[in-house]
Amino acid sequence: MALRALQLVSEREVKVTDVEAPPPPGEGEVQLKIKVVALNHIDVWGWRGMAFAKRKLPMTVGAEASAEVAAIGPGVSGVKTGDLVAIYGAPTCGVCRPCREGRDNHCEHPKGVHGFHLDGYAREFANMPARNVVRAPEGLSDIAAAVAPVTFGTCEHMLFDNAKLESGETVLVHAGGSGIGSAAIQLAKKIGCTVITTVGSDDKIERCHELGADHVINYRTDRFEGAVRKITKKKGVDVVFEHVGKDTWAGSMLSLRRGGRLVTCGSTSGVSAETNLMMLFQQQLRLIGSFGCNMRNLTDAMEKMAKGIVHPVIDTELEFGDLSKALERMESRKVFGKIVMRVND
Repeated sequence: MALRALQLVSEREVKVTDVEAPPPPGEGEVQLKIKVVALNHIDVWGWRGMAFAKRKLPMTVGAEASAEVAAIGPGVSGVKTGDLVAIYGAPTCGVCRPCREGRDNHCEHPKGVHGFHLDGYAREFANMPARNVVRAPEGLSDIAAAVAPVTFGTCEHMLFDNAKLESGETVLVHAGGSGIGSAAIQLAKKIGCTVITTVGSDDKIERCHELGADHVINYRTDRFEGAVRKITKKKGVDVVFEHVGKDTWAGSMLSLRRGGRLVTCGSTSGVSAETNLMMLFQQQLRLIGSFGCNMRNLTDAMEKMAKGIVHPVIDTELEFGDLSKALERMESRKVFGKIVMRVND
């Protein structure tokens, strides 16, 4: 039986295609009825052809999703048929020391990222290892579960595991209108931080304030590093939440106070940037790389959304179909929050 999938067939060309239905789930597997796919900048990179690794086209897109458990294979525990789950973004090995310790994003034998190197989640049904799904709390929506693995999970890992953000500190969140930017604003504010954020247009300013940002800087009209120094009375911020890359890197370092921490998970404006080494050691700054999240982060993110502590910010909800226009909007940074696509009701 053929099922629908949304596949990248060539650079910047996404089509609805027919794919074979998955077989019954095997040992340790679950069969998932995909509910909602959430788009991320990694989808834009894949659409552009920036895979940085071998991949075969056509490839099913979608790196972040929620699903309903449709069937379970032998040896599966912890989930049952009908459960709503969030799906981890990469098939980790499960046997290396980091995986055994729950640090799947440090897996020593990763196979790639779904929707980027491997077939993703924009399909009606898929079989996945049960260890790579996390059951959602009661009452959580399928949209909220869909944005837990990459959007909120990434921010949890960046801010709390890596940057060690604490109540009372000041944090600069870049691109507050992006998916992870809108999540980071909420997460930082809810623990009692002063939040400064940047946006690329004035129409995003008030929306960032509504999410909890104390100060919002339009980086197209003001040099954000100068504004940050003024806001902080020349002290600088404790933490910079960086995911833009080349265009903001130097300014981000200038925005830090002595001993400040810069944590980065992305490079949407370019992967190479100059670093002032004298500033790095004289100001005793810490530069921290962060990739994805671990299973605990995913669980924590869903619990916070279920309790109403934070919420997903949705720009657009699409029906299953062509994503090219949505990806073009993301590329031009015209979105506020997340674009999500419903696969199954």
